[in-house]
Amino acid sequence: MSRAFPFILAFGVVATAYLAVIFFAQRGVIFQPPIARRASVPADVQSVELLGDGGRVEAWFLRPTMGGTGRAPLLLFTHGNAELIDNFAEQFTVPRAAGYAVLLVEYPGYGRSAGNPSEASIRETILAAYDWARNAPEIDPTRIVPYGRSLGGGAACILATTRPVAALILESSFTSVRALGRALLVPGFLVRDPFDNLVALRSYRGPLLVLHGNRDEVIPVEHGRQLAAAVPGAEFELLTCGHNDCPRTWETIMPFLSKSFGVANSMSPPR
Repeated sequence: MSRAFPFILAFGVVATAYLAVIFFAQRGVIFQPPIARRASVPADVQSVELLGDGGRVEAWFLRPTMGGTGRAPLLLFTHGNAELIDNFAEQFTVPRAAGYAVLLVEYPGYGRSAGNPSEASIRETILAAYDWARNAPEIDPTRIVPYGRSLGGGAACILATTRPVAALILESSFTSVRALGRALLVPGFLVRDPFDNLVALRSYRGPLLVLHGNRDEVIPVEHGRQLAAAVPGAEFELLTCGHNDCPRTWETIMPFLSKSFGVANSMSPPR
């Protein structure tokens, strides 16, 4: 027996253990579901029940506070990791006042929702949310816009490349989980939920707005630049913020939406 054999065996055991830890522990890093502390929805919010294999997943529907009598355009918002829809209801006052409806979509296993988060279960949820919105009598099905923040960019890209959408907004998002993993020495073949946004966008040819903080300490700004570069004519806005302190930049978003819809005045209620 070679003297090197014990060392080779020891290395193999350590390497196998390392790969096993990465494979089984990664979802605890990618998905960090907070516990919802709110027992009931705000007074001006309609709770929507989306059904998946894992059970009931919650969404919040926020109607326009101003606007015409016709069907409203919709921002379908998907949040980041370690966040809840509860955190965002008050951040959409500007588009609601301009005649937009908003649907805040939760993830399986987050907050009050059943199931377990994964790329597959989130895909199922976001498609169910879209189908609900498309059939809602108050929503214009031709003006649905996914708006994904951070992890939510993965859900938004899935939707934009599998269903007809009017435009797409990505904020502080990534090219893929594999690309993020490489910086942490995680082999790409072990990534269970790749969320390959860059590949998805290569088949998307609608209006795209990418927002990214210039001090993002979680997802480097180069990810945002690459996402914008994948779609001809995409707009890229560099924000003065990190990853979790970026405000909703309605002064950029509203004109983008209006241009996407062909509306002359960005702050007028869409008809």
